[in-house]
Amino acid sequence: MPLTSAAIKAMRQSATKREARRPFKTRMKSVLRDLVELVKAGKKEEATKLLPSVYKIVDTAAKKRIVHWKNAAHKKSQAASLVAALGKKK
Repeated sequence: MPLTSAAIKAMRQSATKREARRPFKTRMKSVLRDLVELVKAGKKEEATKLLPSVYKIVDTAAKKRIVHWKNAAHKKSQAASLVAALGKKK
């Protein structure tokens, strides 16, 4: 536990910021999981329609510094590769 008043305040601020960032990270993980499930099910059309929203959500998380911009780029590239690979299987 923090001892100084500054450390106590920093802990409070950290908790508040963590709660504010949580929905963005949760939404990002959920939409990526949905995309992977669509790809596994072989639903190329739905996965292709979901891809722009994946990009938007990941970019928003990067803009708010929830994930590093290179991590965001990796996630977007991985999502695009999944959808592209789905088209080549047929």
